[in-house]
Amino acid sequence: MEDAHRTWAEPWKIKMVEPIRMTTREEREAAIEAAGYNTFLLEADDVYIDLLTDSGTSAMSDRQWSALMLGDEAYAGSKSFYKLVDAVREVYGYEELVPTHQGRGAEHILSQILIKEGDVVPGNMYFTTTRFHQERAGGKFVDVIVDEAHDPHSLAAFKGNIDMAKLRAVVDEYGADRVPYVSFETNVNMAGGQPVSMANLREVYEYCHPLGILVMLDATRAAENAWFIKQREYGYHDQPISQILREMTSWSDGATVSSKKDNLVNIGGFLALRDPELARQARSMLVAFEGLHTYGGMSGRDMEALAAGIHEMVDTDDHIRARVGQVEYLGDKLIKAGIPVIRPIGGHGVFLDAGTILEHVPQEQFPAQALAAAIYVDSGVRGMERGIVSAGRDPQTGKNRHPALELVRLTIPRRVYTQSHMDVTAESVIKVWEHRDSIRGLRFTYEPESLRFFQARFEPVD
Repeated sequence: MEDAHRTWAEPWKIKMVEPIRMTTREEREAAIEAAGYNTFLLEADDVYIDLLTDSGTSAMSDRQWSALMLGDEAYAGSKSFYKLVDAVREVYGYEELVPTHQGRGAEHILSQILIKEGDVVPGNMYFTTTRFHQERAGGKFVDVIVDEAHDPHSLAAFKGNIDMAKLRAVVDEYGADRVPYVSFETNVNMAGGQPVSMANLREVYEYCHPLGILVMLDATRAAENAWFIKQREYGYHDQPISQILREMTSWSDGATVSSKKDNLVNIGGFLALRDPELARQARSMLVAFEGLHTYGGMSGRDMEALAAGIHEMVDTDDHIRARVGQVEYLGDKLIKAGIPVIRPIGGHGVFLDAGTILEHVPQEQFPAQALAAAIYVDSGVRGMERGIVSAGRDPQTGKNRHPALELVRLTIPRRVYTQSHMDVTAESVIKVWEHRDSIRGLRFTYEPESLRFFQARFEPVD
């Protein structure tokens, strides 16, 4: 039997390296000012350790790079598309595949074919682009996640779960005919990468199915969620990730997937469905907004790499064990140093509790944005804000939404950085924590109308 206390190492070896540039503090101060204190607007060449996102930033394997050479670039009926269809059917269990350039393309199409003006979409905490597409289609998002998800100190094992009482209350208030689907995210991003349980997936589906309400997963990080089920839920410890993932998706009618995460590619995504008629409607939308139904927004070589990545994701449990293990390694170092973080540590990143760290900065002065900028200036480590800036404004009142969680996300790309990079990151966060009283709040100098966290610009408050 394996000794759980022995040191583990990554299940891969390095075949190629990409040099990264180390900058001076003076260079970083100039860079963050030029970027309007928004880490999204920094030039990548000015970043030392890039923890902005795990989306499209994974290192592909030798198998995936070789698969690129097999890409069939036929405009219609590409062989690479049918290879991707087979991979999705085998690993996720969905029969109908609609390829898209990335996850938000799938969110857009799903929202357009299912949501009517005045509809209500319950979900386990909002995600920025998902809610944008739902509202743009005329719907209203209602948060039905468990209360523990909004508590950074709660150690609940499955803080991503849907609260059944909240879900029933939404259906009772609006009627099942105005609820086209439940938006059910696995490994909830805005909650700190928190998983959902298999029992909750089953309970939600069994409640919705007789009412004619669809259950649509955001399965972008479903494999990571499967790892937490294996570790934390009774009856799954001895099951492989591949088997757990197939059971998870069985409790749904379809899924949107940004393949730039779990699936280990730099671009791509898909909408997967069970209903052929819904798939027909989605393909009609696809042709107008993404591309032909046999490529969506991807080239043949993209689809080849994606098909290989889908299999690689679940071929053995070693990949997910090491991927989540590296996130936990960074999280544990920060916890031992007394840094306030979201607990338990999630699957794709460590989320700093910026509201507590910068308790002297009012939420209207964007403490998470200010903390992300301060960490970059200290070390060149780039994280991102997940708080009031990301939450945006209420479309009815025009006022800022005030989420309970004000976070800085340090997102770990898959198979990219070593534990030494995590040590450097931890040391930087600790240094900033020790000098936190010197960090000032920010105010807008430019605010986009929607999804403002991508392009907004700020300046320090006097």
